[in-house]
Amino acid sequence: MPELPDVELYKRVLDEYGVGRLVAHVAVPDPVSLEGATATALQRRLKGRRLSSASRHGKVLFAVFEDAVTLAMHFGTNGSLRGVDAKEDELPSTRILFAFADGERLAYVNPRRIGHVCVTDSPTAFIAAEQMGPDTLDPSFDEKAFAAVLVKRRQPIKAVLMDQARMAGIGNLYADEILFQARLHPGVVAQSLNAGAHRRLFEAMKHVLQTAIDCGAGAEEFKDRLPKGFLLPQRHIGGHCPRCGTVLTIDRRGGRTTCHCPRCQLEPKG
Repeated sequence: MPELPDVELYKRVLDEYGVGRLVAHVAVPDPVSLEGATATALQRRLKGRRLSSASRHGKVLFAVFEDAVTLAMHFGTNGSLRGVDAKEDELPSTRILFAFADGERLAYVNPRRIGHVCVTDSPTAFIAAEQMGPDTLDPSFDEKAFAAVLVKRRQPIKAVLMDQARMAGIGNLYADEILFQARLHPGVVAQSLNAGAHRRLFEAMKHVLQTAIDCGAGAEEFKDRLPKGFLLPQRHIGGHCPRCGTVLTIDRRGGRTTCHCPRCQLEPKG
């Protein structure tokens, strides 16, 4: 499932293929993937308008057009944003295709049709309406703000990390990586962590997400680009801890597959 590092990479695609260009045509082969407007209305509102900027908040990518028309892109379980060469055929599972006046094209691709593109007034309006927490890489989301999220939370720490209303951007896979780097068991109760664990987890969160972006590694794609010592390349049945070599434990917690090292991430007693 695309997580914050993936969506940051899609933002780069949007910057390269879309920002600054005039829209010539918008095709919506799958109207179910569009929310907040009909395909005809979207074409009418965007034709001849310039894509002025792109931004990201958590797992959501925003394309901001002239005259305050904004598209909020959510990528579901396996969606993506792809640049399409002028000579290239339309990509399979393209749900929305943006064609620009200079010939560049962008495809919102979503094989399982779980994600969607929503027409909204602005990124700020969408974030408020969806009650999204702060972006985990926002500089204002500092150690103090992070610690406040954990206080009095009786849920397992992994569930808190993935709660998009508390902090936006972390999904199932990168939650495992962050906890591995912080040497914390995914089942430890959030409110039981002391100040030292708060700091260690906060630093691991910022480091892991920024490193993944810098390496061009997503949750599912290009995991081999991650540095030696990261968990995700070994996150499979029979995988070994990159730190101590122990066979990793894979189980289900809260309905999600979870991976951790039973030696480096000791399960809390009681």
